[in-house]
This record gives sequence, structure tokens and C-alpha cells, in this order.
Amino acid sequence: MKRRQFISLLGGAAAAWPLAARAQQPAKVVRLGYLAPARLPNLIEALRAGLRDFGYVEGQNLAIEYRFALGQSKSYDELARELITLDPAAIVLTGTPAALAAKRQTTTIPIILAPIADPIALGLARSLARPEGNVTGVTMYGTELAHKRMEIFKEAAVGIRRVAVLVNAENPLHRFLWDDIQPIAASLGLEFRLFAVSDFNELPSMFSYMARDSYALTLFSDAQFFSARRRIAELAAMHRLPAIYESRDFVEDGGLISYGPNVPDLSRRAAAFVVKILNGAKASELPIEQPTKFELVINLKAAKALGLDVPSSLLARADEVIE
Repeated sequence: MKRRQFISLLGGAAAAWPLAARAQQPAKVVRLGYLAPARLPNLIEALRAGLRDFGYVEGQNLAIEYRFALGQSKSYDELARELITLDPAAIVLTGTPAALAAKRQTTTIPIILAPIADPIALGLARSLARPEGNVTGVTMYGTELAHKRMEIFKEAAVGIRRVAVLVNAENPLHRFLWDDIQPIAASLGLEFRLFAVSDFNELPSMFSYMARDSYALTLFSDAQFFSARRRIAELAAMHRLPAIYESRDFVEDGGLISYGPNVPDLSRRAAAFVVKILNGAKASELPIEQPTKFELVINLKAAKALGLDVPSSLLARADEVIE
């Protein structure tokens, strides 16, 4: 066979190899850090699945060092320093406190948001298009989204006027989100009242107060709220509080309605940022991505328990109706 023919055949064979085979990574083990307020299995598995799509498999060519703040005596800064001493290729994280701590501890190791709410308001990046630092990844927040969520809430729970806004006093982002959401109230004919919790044992008394004063409920995105979502949904049901959430997980655990991005999907998308960093890209040059798809999920069982007749027009628009 002539040399030119052989090379041509070889090229054609390479082009026919399965994508997965061509995407396989070298045997060298890549080390990543992972920092979060609590162990959130669905977010972790989504990230792992995204990395597997690129040929990185934990226990084979990938090692992830996990650090979770909940139940620890160590601060976020201490946990971030622990990860940095391991010299990871990147630190993947979720939650505002984790992001701020990682940024305080390193300006060189790439930080991948997977996700957090608003990196610009927190000073983690100069802009979404050009982060200009060591932070990139995915975000999940926007004022327009909060406005749309409240519009849907009014449509689902006709007659609500007073809305309790539950925030985590330990989450520094929530004061920015509170400032953003307040102008929405007047435009929708609503009254917002801030309820800040620092000790989650205070939640039952807070919910009793909300019920006594006929409040409906919403809350800001927060990893600790996410960890306590079943308890929050149970308290809302117990006190007959109509409530709208950002994440469908609350509704799957008994909450009334949610409107927002699919958070596990955002965590999975963060894997692409990790791989770009591993392939030599700089975090400062990778635009931070915003969600492009939003889900409306309604729990009809919860609605019936609250005596709400959800309009058929809203049910028709829902991505999922839980019966």
C-alpha cells in the first residue's frame, strides 16, 4: 500500500472513532476542590455527570476533595485554605459564603461557580462577559426573574397582598437581593416584609407569626435553605401559608409552587468550565453564564390543602404539575 493511501485510511478511521473514545483524558489524575455549605447530593452528582461527559471519572482520572461547612467547627475561610494547600487545578463551589471565602483565600487558583446567585453584586467578577479575575462559572439570579416569580405567585394565589420574604442573616448576598426585590412590591400591589433567620430553630415561631398576620411566603436562594427545604415546606403547609420558591426541589418536597432555573442543570454546566480550565483557558476570559431555561412546577396536592384553585391557564403553562 502506498504511504499516501495508508495515511488517508488512517485519517478516515480516526474520524470514525466514537466521540467518547476521542474525549478520553490521559491517565494522569486531576485534583479538584469542592466547597459548599452542605452536602447537596443532586448538585454533586450533576457535576460528576457533567465531568463524565468529558471523560473525567472520579476514582479513575479524577479526584475531588470535598469540604462542607454545615456541622463543622471550621469557618469557610479555614475550609477554603485546606483546599488551597492541596493545590487543586480548580475549586468548584456553590453558595455565596463559599464563593466569598474562596476568593479571599486565592487570586490564582481558578474558582468555578456551580452556581451562586449574583457574582457581580458580590464583587467576585467585574462583569459577566469579562470576569477579569479568577472566578467564572454559572449564575442563577436576575431582578427580572424575581419580578416574573411574583407575577406567577399572584396568579396562583389570587388575593395575596402581604408577602414574607425569608432571608438567611448569614448570607451577605441577601441584603442585595432584598434591595432589588423591594421596588417590585409597589408595581404588583404587594407589601413585602423581611424575616431574617440566623438560628434555624427560630423557624417555627417565625412561621407562626407569618400565619397570624396572614402572610404569603417567598425566600431567596440559599444552600442552607435548600438543605432545610423539607422542613420549610412542612412549616408552610402546617401554617397554611401559600409559598413560592426558586427551586423545584421545594415543590417536590411538598411546597406549593416554584419558578426558576434547574439548579442541578447549572451545576452540570459548570463541568464545561472545569474542562476548559484544564485545557489551558483562563478564568478571566471565560464569560459567566446565566440560566437560559426556567421551570414552573406546581403541586396540586399542596394547593388543595391550602384551598387554592390554581387557574387552568397557569396549569397549562407549567412544566410539571405534581398531583
